[in-house]
Amino acid sequence: MGNNKEKTRQDSAALVHQDPWQELRSHTSARVALGRVGISLPTAEVLRFGLAHAQARDAVHHPLDVDALQDALAAAGFSSLRVNSKADSRHTYLLRPDLGRRLDEASVERLGQAPQHAELVVVIADGLSSIAVTRHAVPLLTQLRDAFVTDWHRTPVVIASQGRVAIGDDIGAALKARLVVVLIGERPGLTSPDSLGIYLTYAPRIGRMDSERNCISNVRPEGLRYEAAVHKLASLIKRSLHLRLSGIGLKDESGALLASRPGEISAGG
Repeated sequence: MGNNKEKTRQDSAALVHQDPWQELRSHTSARVALGRVGISLPTAEVLRFGLAHAQARDAVHHPLDVDALQDALAAAGFSSLRVNSKADSRHTYLLRPDLGRRLDEASVERLGQAPQHAELVVVIADGLSSIAVTRHAVPLLTQLRDAFVTDWHRTPVVIASQGRVAIGDDIGAALKARLVVVLIGERPGLTSPDSLGIYLTYAPRIGRMDSERNCISNVRPEGLRYEAAVHKLASLIKRSLHLRLSGIGLKDESGALLASRPGEISAGG
């Protein structure tokens, strides 16, 4: 009986035609070199696709645990404020992107009572993947604190629920900040449900265009590592404050990505 099962397994394996580009799979998590059975995908790849699709869908709908995130920030030495966009639910947020770009009235009032004129404001927004924020925001922010020298006790960290990228403009304007950095969950891919995006905007105000921001994307251990992302971000922050601009006029001159921990970068250096 055992020999028959083994022969059946070998016969089934022989039906699968391996893609000649199979070696590529050792270098990427992208869906390449999947092989085929006749004109179809192998069953294992169909099942992996279903799992990846389910993970991406769950990432979009999974709510951000703001209490847990605030506790994690506190444990890392950051105090934080909580705000909400005008989208009052996840359903509304997905149907009305415009509402996710603006603060609700209570949040505007709350920020109006907070300290003003900070050099830097960090916004953590759930975006389209709260999983990305939960996994990566705190460790990345901790490394940024080590790499970028500023008065972190006077640097507001704001958690924005149901927020899009542009909500950082609203928050930065309310706090009269020179610069806003938004850490946000990116749209999930089939092999990357937890990618974190970073957006930097100088002199934030309502109505800023995407061309007036700088973006660092796919931040996660399997994509752009924390060390490399922080190296880029710290360099962009320093040059943005010095040149008083962001977006297409601000070029990334951080050099090659670092394999080791980046050196210290000072705001006034």
